[in-house]
Amino acid sequence: MRSDARRNQARILAAAREVFAAQGIEAPLAEVARQAGVGIATLFRRFPTREALIAAVFGARMTAYADAVDVALADPDPWRAFCGYIETICAMQAEDRGFTDVLTMTFPGAEALECDRTRAYDGLVTLIRRAQEAGRLRADFVPEDLVLVLMANAGVVTATGDAAPDAWRRVVAYLLQSFRADGAEPLPAPPSPRGIYRAMLRAKRRC
Repeated sequence: MRSDARRNQARILAAAREVFAAQGIEAPLAEVARQAGVGIATLFRRFPTREALIAAVFGARMTAYADAVDVALADPDPWRAFCGYIETICAMQAEDRGFTDVLTMTFPGAEALECDRTRAYDGLVTLIRRAQEAGRLRADFVPEDLVLVLMANAGVVTATGDAAPDAWRRVVAYLLQSFRADGAEPLPAPPSPRGIYRAMLRAKRRC
């Protein structure tokens, strides 16, 4: 890659991070190009699809998301580990509106993103099992419930924005209390893994 092409790519990525963080990943790519100081054709030469740009912008964040489950798994207290992981990834959503979107969608063409998502999922399964075996997490909590938590948190973060930037913390605290095993009441059936996957694909198509 020529030096001018490298500079253009760096400007596009910096602009995309800023635009996606403020407006979400559905933001117009023309706005990304404008802030980067390049033409839209230049943007598409570097990143032929929106998905390719999203993967380049959020690759490191998705890796950090997967790494967070490793940190949680190192905690000897299963319930604290489970709660800490939920709080950490919800905080990551609150810090970046674009990443809020990425966590609640799936991108089949972005192999690195989906690899980290799978790593995080596998760790989550272990966190759930440990907390349930310790008698702290309700027995009917399933991995698909985390996607619902992230979708709910995304809605709160988007709706409250700068007006009430910490509102998500109260919602997440309510949810974590409802996940405790003691006093748990029967719930409606959870969505199937296939249903959740289709919902994440549908959300991505809206972008």
